[in-house]
Amino acid sequence: MRLSRHAAAGLGATKHRETLTTRLPCRSTRGRAALKVACVATPHSADAAKEAPKAAAPPSGQYVSSPYGAGRVLTPSPPGSIDDDDVLELKDLRNYLVPRDSPFIGDNNQGGGFVGDRDRIRLHTVEFESTESAGSFCADGVLTNGDEDSCILLPEWAIRCGPRKTIYFDPKQVSAAVVTCGGLCPGLNDVVQNIVYTLTDYGVPEDNILGIRYGLRGFYERDAKPITLTRKYVEGIHLKGGTMLGTSRGGANVKEIVRRIDLWGLNMVFVVGGNGGNAAANAISEECEAQGVCCSVVGVPKSIDNDILIIDKCFGFETAVEEAQRALLAAKVEAGSARNGLGVVKLMGRQSGFIAMQAAMASGVADVCLIPEIPFRMEKLCEHVAAIFEKQGHCVVCVAEGAGQDLLTTSGAGGTDASGNPILADIGIYLRNEFKKHFKGDADIKYIDPSYMIRSVPTTSNDRIYCKVLGQGAVHGAFAGFTDITVGLVNTHYVYLPIPTIIQAARKVNPKGRRWNRLITAIRQPDMTAA
Repeated sequence: MRLSRHAAAGLGATKHRETLTTRLPCRSTRGRAALKVACVATPHSADAAKEAPKAAAPPSGQYVSSPYGAGRVLTPSPPGSIDDDDVLELKDLRNYLVPRDSPFIGDNNQGGGFVGDRDRIRLHTVEFESTESAGSFCADGVLTNGDEDSCILLPEWAIRCGPRKTIYFDPKQVSAAVVTCGGLCPGLNDVVQNIVYTLTDYGVPEDNILGIRYGLRGFYERDAKPITLTRKYVEGIHLKGGTMLGTSRGGANVKEIVRRIDLWGLNMVFVVGGNGGNAAANAISEECEAQGVCCSVVGVPKSIDNDILIIDKCFGFETAVEEAQRALLAAKVEAGSARNGLGVVKLMGRQSGFIAMQAAMASGVADVCLIPEIPFRMEKLCEHVAAIFEKQGHCVVCVAEGAGQDLLTTSGAGGTDASGNPILADIGIYLRNEFKKHFKGDADIKYIDPSYMIRSVPTTSNDRIYCKVLGQGAVHGAFAGFTDITVGLVNTHYVYLPIPTIIQAARKVNPKGRRWNRLITAIRQPDMTAA
């Protein structure tokens, strides 16, 4: 579909301002008057949103609590009178589309109601007593590295995810495509399945839903033709690991992808990927705008490393932690069954140590945890392991794959892969060999690397539910006319986020944060960075 401004374009889509927030020094106060990064989507038509029957509304501005939840009702005010510049802006295509009633309006979305464009979720939930309170650094933003240069300031609010009364695409005229990008992660099939289910629930013809094979290349490579995704075709795929669509890293020709989007008449594209996949979705959205192609591009953030900014967790992360702790428990059995037994387990985590940290905490058997965010000295590590031998006779070391890379600069690794991720030297093999040298045969060392076993398994029950909501939310966002957005859980609520905001940097473990502090306190891990 080509961009053609609707005659009623004055109905007011969200303003298209730059969403990339700048890196600024941390502020501990709440003032954000200088941040000009956002605006709130407002209703477009008085007759476009017919009120379904509902109970009497509580007094405006009142905090309401019930057995089903709690929240504050927005005080009625003219559009624009609230602090519009304190909400993360979402791009939309509404000026080029015709608003219409949701197909779910007849039964009030099966009695569940709808989400309003001015429903907001607070991004900052903690008010700190002082700058000395734990976690108060970068109170008004999100950390990327844990230092003064890594605080990305954010507005106060994000726009809530969910179905709207007013939609901006005719379901019968929708042609959609779903693509999975990057490395494998538990939950890919779950997300694909629920995108297809939700599209058909809206009334999109099954023949109009394409699955793109083997990543973004599948848009234009002749040996990877798209497949038609029907409800029957995707039934049961959530019980399997991997992705039934196939995947690949990098190499996307954005101009050619947009040419195919225009040629095939696609008006919705769902990109399931990590930082690289979301960056590609952002590039596709911008190229669609440049070429005048009207297509809603929506991302679903996938990262087994849990390294995407702002959102509470990525899908598949919980499953990865559950599987990772199995490897740690096996290492504990091996180490505990030998004199000076030493189990070394290498887990995923190129730039972020979330899996290693959470698995070490959950398993309760790790004696040492090494993550990319915190350097260590080999001699200090060996001294600590020797002290653990003296105390309990065995030791379990949990290490993220990106840890200690400064010790391996001569090993031939370096550069980036097709997705832009750093190519790492093998810290697990290095640690095993260094421990052998140090203990000179007086330690029984077992090395375990479960990485590919972890990422290929089906999801756990919590992750499966999370994937369902993300898939549904992505489709709701597209029908709401938004583009260049991703969907995620923020402070336990589902929100829409502008992709340019979340791809600025990888999310990392805060070395001064409470989560890391809880772990090293529990396992009594000393500072191993000092000379």
